[in-house]
Amino acid sequence: MLNIKVLGPGCNNCHMVEEAARAAVAAMGVEAEFEKVTDREQFAKYGLLFTPGLVINEKLVAAGRIPQEIEVQAWIANALAVA
Repeated sequence: MLNIKVLGPGCNNCHMVEEAARAAVAAMGVEAEFEKVTDREQFAKYGLLFTPGLVINEKLVAAGRIPQEIEVQAWIANALAVA
């Protein structure tokens, strides 16, 4: 199962990143566990300088922007291929 984390203070952009990730997961028919990380100290653990951030299986895949659903699908496919 995938582990997906949305890093950010809980702003509107953070919600948009989560929506894109959830849509990608649903479109691909895979299972994923979602987590919201709002602790700024945790951001540094992933090397995140600008929010929002998206982490898939402990790898930062997007930072400081809202990715398109198709991008998230590609990252999920890559994460599944590595797992």
